Amino acid sequence: MTVGRRPGAYFCGIDAAMDVVGGKWKVLILWALHERPHRFGELRRELPGVTEKVLAAQLRELEADGIVHREVYEEVPPRVEYSLTPRGLTLNEALEPLGAWGKANVLAVSVRAESVPAESVPAEPMG
Repeated sequence: MTVGRRPGAYFCGIDAAMDVVGGKWKVLILWALHERPHRFGELRRELPGVTEKVLAAQLRELEADGIVHREVYEEVPPRVEYSLTPRGLTLNEALEPLGAWGKANVLAVSVRAESVPAESVPAEPMG
């Protein structure tokens, strides 16, 4: 198992953690796998906009970092499932407060902004 792609180059724990979860899709993959194991196609459907190539690469990196487990079942047709390892579960637990922050400080703010009628918002002074 490979842990970290830049050993010795980290400044702090946040830097090391961001190396593992960096990128647009990794955190969303972790969140999807939080509920239950998924097959590749299920993950792709749950993450609209991700390409097959990017999803495969992100899963390989998460597997190499010991976050995701890839289980190959010897069946016809072949079946592969992805699940979180114990390390991946602890990473998801660490990400939960970040999700709560986003919900309270980004999603809630944008919902409030959308619900305020435009005429009730004071115009910005020109000039």
